[in-house]
Parts: sequence; structure tokens; C-alpha cells
Amino acid sequence: MVKDRLTHDDVANGFLLDGYPRNVVQAEVLRAFLAERGTPLQAALELSIAADEIIKRLSSRRTCRACGASAAAGATSCSSCSGTDLYQREDDKEEVIARRLEVYEEQTAPIISFYRNEGILLTIPAVGTVAQITEQSISALSRLA
Repeated sequence: MVKDRLTHDDVANGFLLDGYPRNVVQAEVLRAFLAERGTPLQAALELSIAADEIIKRLSSRRTCRACGASAAAGATSCSSCSGTDLYQREDDKEEVIARRLEVYEEQTAPIISFYRNEGILLTIPAVGTVAQITEQSISALSRLA
């Protein structure tokens, strides 16, 4: 699926993969595929954040039943539709998040070393507002151009 998508014309000038690869085997397959096409990966972006902060952020997230939008922590209504029926998704419960972090450490975290050894890892501290983190990410990536 990813390989097929990366053959489309609209990715000729670059692309961003979110959530892929999820393990070193997938990273190696991606590297080989891109090498065959003569377009090696230029950067891997790591958004670095402490586990306790991840748990705090995700467990405080709520979803609007009416429209499905995410609501900010502490919100009493949805900013998209003004709905007031906000709920916590099963995936956002602390014990589920803790298990997801364990799986991340076991399966996904080794990719950090893989890309560091490749010399293409860019680490951005994921603290601050979304706008600040986005700006730091864009700034780091633009230095590659």
C-alpha cells in the first residue's frame, strides 16, 4: 500500500509518512524501495516527549459524539459543532495508553537508533503548542533543502 502510494506523481517532490514505518523491518523495506527508485529518504522526524506527558495529554482528550471532532482538555463543548456530549475514547484511557507505550518501546522505538545510524534522524522536542512544534519541525526540515 505504501509502496503503491509512493509511485504517484504527487509525491515526486516529497512526502511525509505518519505512523510508518512501525518497526525496523519496515524501515529496511522502505529504504530498499526508495533506493531502487533513486530517491533515498532524506530525514526521519522524531517528536520527542516524555511518556507521562503523552499519558496526560491523551487521557484528557475528549471526542464529540455529534461530529467526532476532538475536544480540548477541559472543554465542556465541541468547538466544531457546539455539541456538549463529549466522551473519552477507549484508546484514550490511561491503561490502554500505557500498553500502547509498551508496544511502542518494544516494536517502534528501535527505529530511532536505525535512523540515527543512517544519519537522517531529526529530533524535535514535542513541548509547546501545536503551532510551535510545527514551526520547529518545518525549520528542521527546511535546513535539508
